[in-house]
Amino acid sequence: MLNIVIFGPPGAGKGTQSQLLIDQFNLIHLSTGDILRGEIAQGTELGIKAKSIMDRGDLVPDEVVIGMIRSILEKNPNAKGFIFDGFPRTTVQAESLDQMLNELNTSISTMLSLDVDVDELTKRLLERGKSSGRADDANESIIRNRIKEYNKKTAPLKKFYAKQNKLQSITGVGSVDSIYTKICEAIDQIK
Repeated sequence: MLNIVIFGPPGAGKGTQSQLLIDQFNLIHLSTGDILRGEIAQGTELGIKAKSIMDRGDLVPDEVVIGMIRSILEKNPNAKGFIFDGFPRTTVQAESLDQMLNELNTSISTMLSLDVDVDELTKRLLERGKSSGRADDANESIIRNRIKEYNKKTAPLKKFYAKQNKLQSITGVGSVDSIYTKICEAIDQIK
Protein backbone atom coordinates (compact mmCIF):
# COMPACT_ATOMS: atom_id res chain seq x y z
CA MET A 1 0.00 0.00 0.00
CA LEU A 2 1.29 3.46 -0.96
CA ASN A 3 0.37 6.03 1.69
CA ILE A 4 1.60 9.54 1.00
CA VAL A 5 1.41 12.61 3.19
CA ILE A 6 1.51 15.57 0.80
CA PHE A 7 2.65 18.50 2.84
CA GLY A 8 3.14 22.22 2.53
CA PRO A 9 1.63 25.55 3.43
CA PRO A 10 -1.69 26.77 2.02
CA GLY A 11 -1.23 27.47 -1.69
CA ALA A 12 1.79 25.18 -2.15
CA GLY A 13 0.00 23.07 -4.77
CA LYS A 14 -0.92 20.05 -2.68
CA GLY A 15 -4.36 19.65 -4.26
CA THR A 16 -3.06 19.98 -7.81
CA GLN A 17 -0.27 17.47 -7.28
CA SER A 18 -2.53 15.12 -5.33
CA GLN A 19 -4.90 14.82 -8.28
CA LEU A 20 -2.03 13.81 -10.57
CA LEU A 21 -0.86 11.20 -8.05
CA ILE A 22 -4.40 9.83 -7.63
CA ASP A 23 -4.65 9.30 -11.37
CA GLN A 24 -1.17 7.76 -11.62
CA PHE A 25 -1.28 5.40 -8.63
CA ASN A 26 -5.06 4.86 -8.12
CA LEU A 27 -5.01 6.32 -4.61
CA ILE A 28 -7.81 7.72 -2.47
CA HIS A 29 -7.49 11.44 -1.81
CA LEU A 30 -8.09 12.49 1.77
CA SER A 31 -8.20 16.27 1.77
CA THR A 32 -9.41 17.51 5.12
CA GLY A 33 -10.10 20.89 3.52
CA ASP A 34 -12.38 19.29 0.90
CA ILE A 35 -14.08 17.14 3.54
CA LEU A 36 -14.70 20.18 5.73
CA ARG A 37 -15.92 22.31 2.80
CA GLY A 38 -18.35 19.50 1.94
CA GLU A 39 -19.69 19.62 5.50
CA ILE A 40 -19.99 23.42 5.19
CA ALA A 41 -21.85 23.15 1.88
CA GLN A 42 -24.27 20.65 3.45
CA GLY A 43 -24.82 22.98 6.41
CA THR A 44 -24.07 20.28 8.96
CA GLU A 45 -23.31 21.13 12.58
CA LEU A 46 -19.67 20.23 11.95
CA GLY A 47 -19.68 22.39 8.82
CA ILE A 48 -21.04 25.44 10.62
CA LYS A 49 -18.48 25.07 13.41
CA ALA A 50 -15.64 24.49 10.94
CA LYS A 51 -16.64 27.49 8.80
CA SER A 52 -16.32 29.96 11.65
CA ILE A 53 -12.90 28.54 12.52
CA MET A 54 -11.66 28.45 8.90
CA ASP A 55 -12.92 31.97 8.19
CA ARG A 56 -10.57 33.23 10.91
CA GLY A 57 -7.71 31.34 9.27
CA ASP A 58 -7.38 29.02 12.28
CA LEU A 59 -7.02 25.24 12.28
CA VAL A 60 -9.98 22.93 12.95
CA PRO A 61 -9.55 20.99 16.26
CA ASP A 62 -7.75 17.63 16.14
CA GLU A 63 -10.62 15.53 17.43
CA VAL A 64 -12.88 16.70 14.58
CA VAL A 65 -10.31 15.98 11.88
CA ILE A 66 -9.14 12.67 13.35
CA GLY A 67 -12.70 11.37 13.57
CA MET A 68 -13.35 12.17 9.90
CA ILE A 69 -10.12 10.51 8.74
CA ARG A 70 -10.69 7.36 10.79
CA SER A 71 -14.15 6.97 9.30
CA ILE A 72 -12.84 7.21 5.74
CA LEU A 73 -9.98 4.77 6.39
CA GLU A 74 -12.38 2.21 7.84
CA LYS A 75 -14.74 2.57 4.86
CA ASN A 76 -11.91 1.78 2.40
CA PRO A 77 -10.07 -1.33 3.71
CA ASN A 78 -9.10 -2.52 0.20
CA ALA A 79 -7.63 0.76 -1.07
CA LYS A 80 -4.28 0.70 -2.92
CA GLY A 81 -3.26 3.65 -0.79
CA PHE A 82 -4.15 7.13 0.36
CA ILE A 83 -2.91 10.64 -0.18
CA PHE A 84 -3.22 12.61 3.03
CA ASP A 85 -3.64 16.27 2.04
CA GLY A 86 -3.94 18.69 4.95
CA PHE A 87 -3.56 15.93 7.51
CA PRO A 88 -1.71 15.38 9.73
CA ARG A 89 -1.01 18.97 10.78
CA THR A 90 0.50 18.30 14.20
CA THR A 91 2.69 15.69 15.82
CA VAL A 92 -0.30 14.51 17.88
CA GLN A 93 -2.26 13.94 14.65
CA ALA A 94 0.73 12.16 13.06
CA GLU A 95 1.02 9.87 16.06
CA SER A 96 -2.73 9.15 15.90
CA LEU A 97 -2.48 8.50 12.16
CA ASP A 98 0.45 6.11 12.67
CA GLN A 99 -1.56 4.27 15.32
CA MET A 100 -4.66 4.05 13.08
CA LEU A 101 -2.62 2.82 10.12
CA ASN A 102 -0.80 0.30 12.30
CA GLU A 103 -4.18 -1.10 13.39
CA LEU A 104 -4.97 -1.49 9.68
CA ASN A 105 -1.59 -3.21 9.04
CA THR A 106 -0.10 -0.38 6.98
CA SER A 107 1.92 2.80 7.47
CA ILE A 108 2.91 6.09 5.87
CA SER A 109 5.26 5.43 2.95
CA THR A 110 6.59 8.98 2.59
CA MET A 111 5.95 12.64 3.35
CA LEU A 112 6.35 14.84 0.27
CA SER A 113 6.91 18.41 1.46
CA LEU A 114 6.25 21.13 -1.14
CA ASP A 115 8.42 24.12 -0.26
CA VAL A 116 7.24 27.58 -1.44
CA ASP A 117 8.10 31.04 -0.04
CA VAL A 118 5.53 33.28 1.69
CA ASP A 119 5.23 35.90 -1.06
CA GLU A 120 4.57 33.28 -3.73
CA LEU A 121 2.00 31.57 -1.49
CA THR A 122 0.20 34.85 -0.83
CA LYS A 123 0.11 35.65 -4.55
CA ARG A 124 -1.24 32.18 -5.40
CA LEU A 125 -3.95 32.26 -2.74
CA LEU A 126 -5.14 35.76 -3.66
CA GLU A 127 -5.36 34.62 -7.28
CA ARG A 128 -7.24 31.47 -6.26
CA GLY A 129 -9.56 33.62 -4.14
CA LYS A 130 -10.79 35.44 -7.27
CA SER A 131 -12.51 32.26 -8.45
CA SER A 132 -12.83 29.97 -5.41
CA GLY A 133 -15.35 32.02 -3.47
CA ARG A 134 -13.45 31.13 -0.30
CA ALA A 135 -13.24 33.99 2.20
CA ASP A 136 -9.93 32.62 3.52
CA ASP A 137 -8.39 33.01 0.02
CA ALA A 138 -9.59 36.55 -0.64
CA ASN A 139 -8.08 38.47 2.27
CA GLU A 140 -4.32 38.96 2.50
CA SER A 141 -4.29 39.31 6.30
CA ILE A 142 -6.20 36.02 6.69
CA ILE A 143 -3.83 34.36 4.21
CA ARG A 144 -0.78 35.57 6.11
CA ASN A 145 -2.36 34.36 9.38
CA ARG A 146 -2.91 30.93 7.82
CA ILE A 147 0.73 30.80 6.73
CA LYS A 148 1.86 31.99 10.18
CA GLU A 149 -0.28 29.27 11.81
CA TYR A 150 1.21 26.71 9.42
CA ASN A 151 4.77 27.77 10.26
CA LYS A 152 4.10 27.75 14.00
CA LYS A 153 1.96 24.61 14.36
CA THR A 154 2.36 22.49 11.24
CA ALA A 155 5.84 22.95 9.73
CA PRO A 156 7.50 21.29 12.78
CA LEU A 157 5.77 18.05 11.70
CA LYS A 158 8.51 17.67 9.09
CA LYS A 159 10.85 16.68 11.94
CA PHE A 160 8.48 13.85 12.92
CA TYR A 161 8.73 12.25 9.48
CA ALA A 162 12.43 13.09 9.12
CA LYS A 163 13.09 11.00 12.26
CA GLN A 164 11.32 8.10 10.49
CA ASN A 165 13.41 8.72 7.32
CA LYS A 166 10.18 9.43 5.41
CA LEU A 167 10.58 13.16 4.66
CA GLN A 168 11.28 14.22 1.08
CA SER A 169 11.44 17.97 0.35
CA ILE A 170 10.33 19.09 -3.11
CA THR A 171 10.68 22.63 -4.48
CA GLY A 172 7.07 23.66 -5.12
CA VAL A 173 7.89 26.44 -7.58
CA GLY A 174 7.87 25.89 -11.34
CA SER A 175 5.43 24.34 -13.76
CA VAL A 176 2.93 21.78 -12.51
CA ASP A 177 4.61 19.16 -14.72
CA SER A 178 8.15 19.88 -13.48
CA ILE A 179 7.03 19.66 -9.85
CA TYR A 180 5.14 16.44 -10.60
CA THR A 181 8.26 14.94 -12.20
CA LYS A 182 10.24 15.68 -9.00
CA ILE A 183 7.48 14.08 -6.92
CA CYS A 184 7.45 10.91 -9.05
CA GLU A 185 11.23 10.67 -8.76
CA ALA A 186 10.88 10.88 -4.96
CA ILE A 187 8.22 8.15 -4.95
CA ASP A 188 10.37 5.93 -7.18
CA GLN A 189 13.09 6.13 -4.51
CA ILE A 190 10.83 4.49 -1.91
CA LYS A 191 9.39 1.77 -4.13
